[in-house]
Amino acid sequence: MAHALIMPRQGNTVESCIIVRWTVAEGATVAADQTVCEVETDKASFDVPAGAAGVMLKILRPEGDDVPVLEPIAVIGAKGEDWKAAVGGSVAAASSTAAPIAGAALANAAPATPPAAAAAQGRSAVSPRARTLAAAEGVDAAGLAGTGPGGRVIERDVRSAAIGRPALTASAKAAVIAGAAAPASGTALGGRAGLADLSATRSRAGEGEALAAAKRGALGDFPGPFADTPQKGVRKIISERMRESLTTTAQLTFNSTANAKQLQSVRARFKASDPSLGLSEVTIGDLVLYAVSRVLPRFPNANATLENGILRAYERVHLALAVDTPRGLMVPVIRNADLLSLREISAEAKRLAAACQAGNINPDELSGGTFTVSNLGAFGIESFTPVLNAPQVAILGVDAIVPRAAAGPGGTVVLEQRLGLSITVDHQIVDGAPAARLLKAFADAIADIDLLLMA
Repeated sequence: MAHALIMPRQGNTVESCIIVRWTVAEGATVAADQTVCEVETDKASFDVPAGAAGVMLKILRPEGDDVPVLEPIAVIGAKGEDWKAAVGGSVAAASSTAAPIAGAALANAAPATPPAAAAAQGRSAVSPRARTLAAAEGVDAAGLAGTGPGGRVIERDVRSAAIGRPALTASAKAAVIAGAAAPASGTALGGRAGLADLSATRSRAGEGEALAAAKRGALGDFPGPFADTPQKGVRKIISERMRESLTTTAQLTFNSTANAKQLQSVRARFKASDPSLGLSEVTIGDLVLYAVSRVLPRFPNANATLENGILRAYERVHLALAVDTPRGLMVPVIRNADLLSLREISAEAKRLAAACQAGNINPDELSGGTFTVSNLGAFGIESFTPVLNAPQVAILGVDAIVPRAAAGPGGTVVLEQRLGLSITVDHQIVDGAPAARLLKAFADAIADIDLLLMA
């Protein structure tokens, strides 16, 4: 009997996945463990195996489709076998939301929906999560063009609509939800947009497009060779989240350094130790993660998230670490890091980073962090401004170890090996003095890492 390949569930938090690319064509022979397509969630990319050996009888969903988990996406079976029997009644549903594949419509396409009914469906096709976010952001979700299955408005559509828009006053938010056009700028207190800005936006409707057209006519085409790369998939999600982080939080960065003498000494001893102790692979970065996990419980307002005006401070430290991958930035989470030993933190950090690099990280391991560490020390960066991993309220940037002048005995000047540290906080929650105390606590713990390990 033919095998229906379904969109796999990539973790408990994933509702749907986008088909990025089919790696086989209809009519191709496939092995059970052969990758037949690549899919993306809003956090990572994955390869989907065939699941059964045979012939690719039918591809039900095209590239670019956002498919709910557990829905059929293809049928594999014996050559000449009837593929429709494997999917039954779900074929019509799939056909009504999928674009034609290679120019051919699916066989059991559902009858066309009358325009009036389609419009009514469009107004009501908003996912619960999208509706909740729209209410919080002051977005008219029913007026958005949905990118979910069947044109449904999903959470990322609302986020895209809210990005780059100024914060709204309560009255302006109510007006936007009711259907008013959101303004591009605000003149109310704190740069927020009020009712006056909504009126100005309506009166200037069309001016922006006319101005852009005039500029195009004056400047002509852009000279020289160039390459256009549409931002999509994981790269687009990263872009949207970075903009959202910067536009919805009050980010403030502090810089300092920590004496790295003991850090380097402990690392050297671990590297030279007997491999059976399990410490020879511990890195400088692992030691910093350990220090952070032990300091954070003393600063609950920094080990926290801020969502919908509610600060949630966590007892346990769920430590997120930024990982650079070929697909873009990923931030997996070390659960309960404050309860783990140095060896356990080191092993978990390496496991998560390897899974991100390979593209097979479980999406559930990319969420739930309470504090993030971003380490650019290996690139020789001496100072940088890490961007908050919202809704978290603080992130630590780890810089390179460089020699710096310091006061020595008798008024002399000596060179010390210092590790640069950069912490960004959400000033809505963390004031300057508490942020400075937190950064100093990190620096002190790193400087005395040998004592911290013995505590």
